[in-house]
Amino acid sequence: MSSDLEYAKSILKQEIAGLEAMYWSLDSSFVSAVDLIFKKKEGHVIVSGMGKPGHIGRKISATLSSVGTPSFFLHPAEASHGDLGEISDKDVLLVLSLSGNTQELIPMLSYANRFGIDIVAVTANSESILAKSASVVILMPNINEACPYNLAPTTTTTMMLAVGDALALSLLNKKSFTRDDFKNLHPGGALGKRLLKVSDLMHTDTPIIEENASMKDVLIEMTNKSFGCACVISNKGKIIGIITDGDLRRKIDSDFLNKTAAEIMTPDPKVVSEDMFAQEAVKIMNKHSITSLLVGKDQKPCGIIHIHDCLRAGLA
Repeated sequence: MSSDLEYAKSILKQEIAGLEAMYWSLDSSFVSAVDLIFKKKEGHVIVSGMGKPGHIGRKISATLSSVGTPSFFLHPAEASHGDLGEISDKDVLLVLSLSGNTQELIPMLSYANRFGIDIVAVTANSESILAKSASVVILMPNINEACPYNLAPTTTTTMMLAVGDALALSLLNKKSFTRDDFKNLHPGGALGKRLLKVSDLMHTDTPIIEENASMKDVLIEMTNKSFGCACVISNKGKIIGIITDGDLRRKIDSDFLNKTAAEIMTPDPKVVSEDMFAQEAVKIMNKHSITSLLVGKDQKPCGIIHIHDCLRAGLA
């Protein structure tokens, strides 16, 4: 067991060394690649590679698309059998190959050069067909694979993946891609839930009552809106309190119906903005053991969010 663990750690150590070598090798050609892709605003980044680099290419393509750079993967062998028609001069080809002389890539490279399609190469061979065909070459340092026979692509594919991440996130940064943009592309799954905002879940038919309103009016408003609470506002329309079912139970007495909303309310209620992430609103409700939060803008009510809305969205 111990020897297996030590061996596994030695593999990771070799791959870390590969990433460090890639870090020190990265130069202005990387900046040129980012600029080239950034300027092609109407096209796609078409990622290609054969074998293990191809598998890495699929992941890089998926990452590019997920952070705002439209992309798809094109298998070089399929490209030679009609799929070259998917490429236009509005696109950039991002081609991964350690040797740069992979035979299956050559027809695609020839086609790209013939029709003026830009190529970004990620390779370790500056004298390769790929490098000589490319507009920009991101040159990888020559480093041994973690494989004991220096054969199975391991360290080099890890380096390619890291370069792909760096490209995708550099473009994200250059495009000022925001959380809202990310949310639009990731509506499902755990990421979608994390990016939900209060405005996505809140109700706008907020039960609102003025501070001098009678308790009869309060009860009617709370019953009609069915949120178990009512927002109390001043004569200027600003939030000053909240009345909940709990407030009604705690303060009911023989003179209850003769009181005003201001006499029954809990002052200075918790108020959140519609731009807050819904997960943060859930944390506030859990921390204070409450089931609803008023949503305000410029101190005036614009909605209400209930814990049940968050539960339905899978947040609580």
